[in-house]
Amino acid sequence: MKIRIRGNSIRIRVSRSEVELLAAEGRLEEKTELPNGTFSYILQSSNKYDHLNAGYEHGAITMYIPHSIATQWAGNDTVGYEYNLPLTSGGVLYLLLEKDFKCIDAAVKEDQSDNYENPLKSC
Repeated sequence: MKIRIRGNSIRIRVSRSEVELLAAEGRLEEKTELPNGTFSYILQSSNKYDHLNAGYEHGAITMYIPHSIATQWAGNDTVGYEYNLPLTSGGVLYLLLEKDFKCIDAAVKEDQSDNYENPLKSC
């Protein structure tokens, strides 16, 4: 699971096995240890929302995905889901959750064996 935060947007990418684990167990979590604490981000299946949602509590960012979507996502071709979450400040938090595709750039050196095949691989 990968996270990208930029301004008022949060993007999470998940591999094939993570999508399957989310469907089976309803939760994924990643942690990054820092000298003075641990940063966590969580993808949580929930019956409480009918769209993506997010929160921040105890040093962790949690993105919520509707349970009905989480359980079916592994078996369909949907690449991802997005939602503009209205904030009490009047602003918006853009949420994007996507399946992680293999890069077509040969310069990328990370293990991508568990990522989805890139539909643009013939470029």
